[in-house]
Amino acid sequence: MSGTTIETVREKYGSLARAVSTSSAAACCEPSMSCCDPITRELYSADQYGVLPEKAVLASLGCGNPTALIELKPGETVLDLGSGGGIDVLLSARRVGPTGKAYGLDMTDEMLELARENQRQAGVTNVEFLKGQIEAIPLPDNSVDVIISNCVINLSADKDHVLREAFRVLRPGGRFAVSDVVTRGAVPDEVRKSMLLWVGCIAGALDEDEYRAKLIAAGFAAIDIEPTRTYNVEDARVFLTEAGIDVDAMRPAVENKFFSAFIRATKPAAGCCAPGCCS
Repeated sequence: MSGTTIETVREKYGSLARAVSTSSAAACCEPSMSCCDPITRELYSADQYGVLPEKAVLASLGCGNPTALIELKPGETVLDLGSGGGIDVLLSARRVGPTGKAYGLDMTDEMLELARENQRQAGVTNVEFLKGQIEAIPLPDNSVDVIISNCVINLSADKDHVLREAFRVLRPGGRFAVSDVVTRGAVPDEVRKSMLLWVGCIAGALDEDEYRAKLIAAGFAAIDIEPTRTYNVEDARVFLTEAGIDVDAMRPAVENKFFSAFIRATKPAAGCCAPGCCS
C-alpha cells in the first residue's frame, strides 16, 4: 500500500472499531455501522451469530463468509488477513479445535483491541491476533495450512506482494480461500470509481481474469473464482444518486460487472514436477 492508502484504511477501520466499542445492536443502522448495508448483511447464519460476541458481529465489514466455504480440519493452522473485529478468526478457531490455531492479522490498533476483547468474551483460547500489514505477514515460511480473508485484499495497492506473502507462509498443499470484490469485463473509469467507493474498496477491485493471473504468478494452482453475490445499480441507487450520478444512465455499464466472489487456490505440494502442475 502507498502511505496515503495505509493511513486512509487505518483511519476508516479505526473509526469503525471505536464506534462499535461504544455501540450496541440498537445502533446497528447508524452510518458508522455495516449491518444494514446490502454488501455486508446476512453473510453469516443464525447459528454462527449465536456463538459470537455482539461487537464481533457489528465490526464485520466483509463481503462474504469464507468460513462457510472452506473445509477446516481439527489441528490445522488458519490465518485471517485483515481480521478486523475477529469474527472469522473466532469461527475458524472453533472449527480447528483445541489442537489447531487461528491467527488474525490486522494493522489497526483499535481493531486489534476490539478483537482481543471479543476473544476474551467468546472464551476462545486457540487464537492469536498479530499486528502487521498483509504485504508483510509476520509469520515464518510454510507455517499455515489455510489462509482466509474477507474483502481486504482489494484494499491493498500491492496485491502481487500480498499474494506472494500468502504463498510464502502457506505450507505445501496449503489452501488459499478468500472472499473479495471482483469485477468482470470493461467498466468506464467514472462508473468503476463510483461503484468501488460504494462497496468500500478504497484501492479498487481486480478484474477476475487479472486476479487469476496474479495468483498464477505468485505460484498458486487449482484456482477457482466463484461469484457469491452480484451487485447492481438498485443496490447502490441511494449512494450513487447522492453522489450526483444518473443511476439509470449508468445501468448498462454496471449490471453483472461487480460481485463478491469466493476465491480458492492451492499451494502445490512439495516435489511437484509434472508439466503444468504448478500453473
